Amino acid sequence: MRKFAENYPDANCAAAAAQLPWGHNMVLLDKLSDLSQRLWYVQQAIENGWSRSMLEMWIEANLYKRKGKAITNLKQALPMPQSDLAQQSLKDPYNFGFLSLDKEHREKELEQGLIDHLQKFLVELGDGFAFMGRQFKVEVEDEDYLIDLLFYHVKLRCYFIVELKATAFDPRDAGQMNFYLSAVDDHLRHPDDQPSIGILICRTKNKVKVEYALRNCNSPISVSSYETKIYKTLPKKLKSSLPTVQEIEAELSIVKTPKKKKKKV
Repeated sequence: MRKFAENYPDANCAAAAAQLPWGHNMVLLDKLSDLSQRLWYVQQAIENGWSRSMLEMWIEANLYKRKGKAITNLKQALPMPQSDLAQQSLKDPYNFGFLSLDKEHREKELEQGLIDHLQKFLVELGDGFAFMGRQFKVEVEDEDYLIDLLFYHVKLRCYFIVELKATAFDPRDAGQMNFYLSAVDDHLRHPDDQPSIGILICRTKNKVKVEYALRNCNSPISVSSYETKIYKTLPKKLKSSLPTVQEIEAELSIVKTPKKKKKKV
């Protein structure tokens, strides 16, 4: 108790931390010396119902410095407060430490690894993401285009298109994503849904190139890199980080589509 009091001198801070079980507070006090970071994790743990092992995992994975840090054009492409809520659902970089990838891996291997470890990928994406399909077909003018990964966010009520690039960001990637977003909004989006959002996850990116590519683009797009640093093993109980079957079924009906050769724009 003395250690708790010494590290939370402000009554409001102490009251917030006191909402968590004692085991959670021991993890926070042992692993974090910075008060602002500790309070951020306190708030996240309360809002998301994290277990102690989940809290420890996110501290090890440095979520504080990654959440909401993707380069985006969401403020200009989406109204408030949707833009802020969507921004906070994104990360940079994404941590794919649960994958076993060669240094010279290709997009196909990256995509297959994420599908093979889909539950862990969903946890890394964050709360509310529901998986819709891999190589998801969208037909435009009698031609089929295949989206790498398609998700629906049950809290933000919108589709998320994820395109994977095992190379550095290329400005042309933004044009491809803009095309996919337009197609998904026309063919899949329900009248009550919010505009679809694109996530480009690249091996590396140049900030200036990304900002130039997104500056005059009206479609909401984010660009992040990914890393393969290994961190603490995921806890067995992941319920708080994954949408329930009831949440998914309440939002959409899943239509299975055949796979065809992907055509790039």
